[in-house]
Amino acid sequence: MKKGFFRKALLNTVLGTALAAVLGVAAGASAEAGTISLGHTTWVGYGPLYLARDLGYFKEQGLDLDLQVIEEASLYMAAAASGKLSGSASTIDEILKYRSPDFCFKAVVALDESYGGDGLVVSSDITSLAQLKGKTVALNEGSTSEFWLSYVLGQNGLSLKDIEISNMSADDAAAAFIARRVPAAVTWEPNLTNVRKGNHGKVLADSSSTPGVIVDVVALGCEVIEKQPKDVAALVNGLAKANAFIKANPEKAYEIMAKGVGGYLKDPKDFAESAKGVRFYDADTNKVYLGTAAAPGPIAELIKSADATWSTLGKTRMKVDYAAMVDPAFVTAQP
Repeated sequence: MKKGFFRKALLNTVLGTALAAVLGVAAGASAEAGTISLGHTTWVGYGPLYLARDLGYFKEQGLDLDLQVIEEASLYMAAAASGKLSGSASTIDEILKYRSPDFCFKAVVALDESYGGDGLVVSSDITSLAQLKGKTVALNEGSTSEFWLSYVLGQNGLSLKDIEISNMSADDAAAAFIARRVPAAVTWEPNLTNVRKGNHGKVLADSSSTPGVIVDVVALGCEVIEKQPKDVAALVNGLAKANAFIKANPEKAYEIMAKGVGGYLKDPKDFAESAKGVRFYDADTNKVYLGTAAAPGPIAELIKSADATWSTLGKTRMKVDYAAMVDPAFVTAQP
């Protein structure tokens, strides 16, 4: 791929009027010392970012964190590529597809892992993954849903080539499954609960069986990491304090995070219920999961697996590995 092609193509096709309207005043924020701006979708796992912000954990260290809800990965990654955002909160498998020689970013801290929050729903007559062979599965192509299913199939001697994919969003996939238009779908909460309660079929597998595979991280532009190390450290330290607060005061934490994240999670009860499907990553978990440059943690194998999956499907811009995708220095520097 020619140098510069990805950035130009991405910005020309995606970063237009709609993106500018979504970002608003955030444009240019990533260049300001003391400010970090992140794009992300609505997800329970991003609650600690709002908790640390609203409890003042970032502000007390001189950091102003600007969080922008953008419900499309290509949009917030385009904004990060152009410098309109400092980075993103997203799954590592999702964002590595956008890494290129011209678009450098690295994960500096892990936020959470899906632990039952994502899953595969099937009709009642399907009792094993082997029975999916030749059947249609509704899922969002190019997303974490496709990567996770590829991983699960691979663990059972199958591959994506063994099924027929019907491309649609995770919510639309759930709707199509409930309407019996497809025999299987990959989706997430609260759709999994709706399937279980509505007698629409069953959840054949969920992410509780694949810990450490669907992991959200904060990834920042390499220039941001280089020029704003104190701000990055403040971000990582603030998140560590937020996770300690969650353990000590879960009900209050859910209340604050629900208000911050908003959307379908604005009710603290709904947030608390969704939180059952994730595991938040505290400081100690981060140190183990990210590891060090000399001794990479489990995230290295996840990156290797995701790179192999997306490369096979022709969706990567360059070959990536731990060194290209992770900067563990801020996590390892914590006491």
